[in-house]
Amino acid sequence: MRKNFLTCLALLMATVLFAKKVEITKFRCVTPIEVIRPFMIDSVNAGQKAFSDEMLLDSYTSLANISAGTEYDITGIPKSSADYSINLISFNMENRDFVKGKLSVKGLKNYRIYVDGKKSDGKEIALEPATHTFVIKYLSKKSVADSLSVDFDTDNPEDIIIGTSVKRMYTINSVVDGKRVSSVSISPSGKYIIISYLNTLEGGTLQRRFIAKEVASGKIISQGSEEMIWMPSSDIYYTLRKGDNGRDIVAFNPQNGSEKIFAYAIPEGRFQISPNEEYLLYSIEQEGPKEKKEIYQVLEPDDRQPGWRNRNSLFKYDIKSRIMQPLTYGYRNVWASDISKDGRYILLMMSKARLTKRPTTLFSLLRLDTRNMKVDTLVEDDGFISNACFSPDGKSVAITGSPEAFAGIGKNLPEGKIPNMFDMQLYIMDIASKSVRAMTKEFNPSVGNISWSTKDGKIYFTAENRDYISMYSMTPVTGKIDALNLNEEIIKSFSLADKANMAVYFGQSASNSDRVYLYDCKSGKSTLMDDISREILDGIKLGECHNWNFVNSRGDTIYGRYYLPPSFDKKKSYPMIVNYYGGCSPTSRNFESRYPHHAYAAMGYVVYVLQPSGATGFGQEFSSRHVNTAGEGVADDIIEGTKQFVKEHSYVDSKKIGCIGASYGGFMTQYLQTKTDIFACAISHAGISDHTSYWGEGYWGYSYSEVSMANSYPWQDVDLYVKQSPLYNAEKINTPILFLHGDVDKNVPVGESIQMFTALKLLGKETAMVLVNGQDHHITEYNKRLMWQNTIYAWFAKWLKDKPLWWNEIYSPKKL
Repeated sequence: MRKNFLTCLALLMATVLFAKKVEITKFRCVTPIEVIRPFMIDSVNAGQKAFSDEMLLDSYTSLANISAGTEYDITGIPKSSADYSINLISFNMENRDFVKGKLSVKGLKNYRIYVDGKKSDGKEIALEPATHTFVIKYLSKKSVADSLSVDFDTDNPEDIIIGTSVKRMYTINSVVDGKRVSSVSISPSGKYIIISYLNTLEGGTLQRRFIAKEVASGKIISQGSEEMIWMPSSDIYYTLRKGDNGRDIVAFNPQNGSEKIFAYAIPEGRFQISPNEEYLLYSIEQEGPKEKKEIYQVLEPDDRQPGWRNRNSLFKYDIKSRIMQPLTYGYRNVWASDISKDGRYILLMMSKARLTKRPTTLFSLLRLDTRNMKVDTLVEDDGFISNACFSPDGKSVAITGSPEAFAGIGKNLPEGKIPNMFDMQLYIMDIASKSVRAMTKEFNPSVGNISWSTKDGKIYFTAENRDYISMYSMTPVTGKIDALNLNEEIIKSFSLADKANMAVYFGQSASNSDRVYLYDCKSGKSTLMDDISREILDGIKLGECHNWNFVNSRGDTIYGRYYLPPSFDKKKSYPMIVNYYGGCSPTSRNFESRYPHHAYAAMGYVVYVLQPSGATGFGQEFSSRHVNTAGEGVADDIIEGTKQFVKEHSYVDSKKIGCIGASYGGFMTQYLQTKTDIFACAISHAGISDHTSYWGEGYWGYSYSEVSMANSYPWQDVDLYVKQSPLYNAEKINTPILFLHGDVDKNVPVGESIQMFTALKLLGKETAMVLVNGQDHHITEYNKRLMWQNTIYAWFAKWLKDKPLWWNEIYSPKKL
């Protein structure tokens, strides 16, 4: 009996050992490269080292071309008839979870291993989720027969897929690395466009590039690292160059390639050229009074912000006389919203504080006549306006603002409800009469950037349209709004030609990155000018993205979408991640967002994104639900949506659902856990745990509360500020929560995470906190963003996949 037991034990151990070994039998190979031994002048080199055949491996060979090789079985790898040859063979390893292992190469004497282009000894390989390229570079000799075997030893063989395909996973590096479009502009005639690019190299180095193209041919007429900007009234672009006496404005003619100096030795500072090209309008910051560093007075809440006492003033630099004179003088901030087409008038906006009443910042809109310095006040002390631009004839002004602007003429809500201040509307003012029309009162999308066309007289604007950013045109006389049928779900930027019915725009969608288009405003046709997405996604495997909406218990349609893993199988069971904001704006369909949904899906998660009550882009009534609710109703939408999604999609494991949100979404993460136990884990990044402390401590705490807690204050409404704060409901939380926070966050101070983490620790609840050194509200520094993102991935893997290896690798268990 003992013999049988030992036999069974031996078989079991053999099975376990075998299960840990993954044999690689197929490789991608290029033709062997012949190398020769050098002429031996001496027996040793300058370093007193004798020559060996292994040194032939030092011959430079690019690993980049290996993807173009041919697939072979291990027994069919091509041989060389040369005396010595360098052989490159490769395979891919795709792991959707963090794995560690050892690569064993047998049968070769002289070889080197490269993992993702970096040399490795093969002994201790740690692989973050991705598609990794392994290359074995070895030296073969004509007289020696190679007998090759390659194995990868790991405790997690079920987590890896071996292959030779050039297709690869979408990862965080796919998000942060590579070229993206940063801006587009079209020349006044519509014949040329300028595209600005920002390229991020691996490691975080940034490269800027500008390209000018001819529209008709697509031909590049100029490119370089110097910024290119169109002159206001001609197809001439300019750049800034350092001259003998300072900065010069150098103008280039794309038709003949000529250049000339438009303005010599201009003053330092930010400027724009007037539409008539007669002057430069400067905005110059002037330093305010300073306090002692050791001990200092804070005059009002915003005075805590560095540079808050500094003020902007406007100056006019006349190009002909080369004289610079002040246009404004004072201690209040002033900025220019627009310049009339003839250059005569400037639209000025001016702000002042009023802390005792909402809104606490008031804005005035003025029209300054540069010829006689007379000022016409168009809007005085209206805290709900945000931006403005002239009509082409200069007789009207288009103004964006919230529904409460102009005494609430744009408000479209039941009596007693307060609008969301971030739900932007469009107004038109007749300058002569000062009469104002509310143009979007019945229009649900929230207005974004506006531009009044000189060519056809229409107002073109972007707007949050549910979780899309769409583009529209409006006929000012009738107020008729038309949706433009553009080719992307998120329109990032657009530029109108002054003298042609043409525009250029760029954007992206839920499943593609940046693309640039020319748009014919008359025919409504878009023409692709540059497809950055194709370059970024070349060889990438993406899962599908689908819209999914549901009707909540209050009868509202709650919009959402979901992402599936690339090799989705509806017969399998998948963990799910739920993402939301829950604040004043939707979680948009940006492809490369703070939480790149396709990257989560690539790791084997179903990702559900929803737009709960309170978001802009769905109409004023819907967005007003953000005001004075502090999550009430919003959390119900998220909980109901999650339950309904699971009910309708049997491939989701209802026991393995995680959730994540940032800022107000971080608050929602915490608040949700006080209301439900349906989540297996949760992540709160920069979340608010106590509305009262955030209100008083965040740089914009009290001013954001004008939006979310309109006319409500901590000393007035304990139910809202205290009872709706997660901190005062901490004992209800049973879900493991990870708190992430930049330790110099000025928007939501890091104390918001610290106090909630402390509470859960004292309650004996499962929790963790990770702070990112030197980072503010957003984690933007390249390497820190990668580590921050990996922390998120590792937390989800630990709780949703029962795989704590990655988390323990990053944050090894410690006994203190």
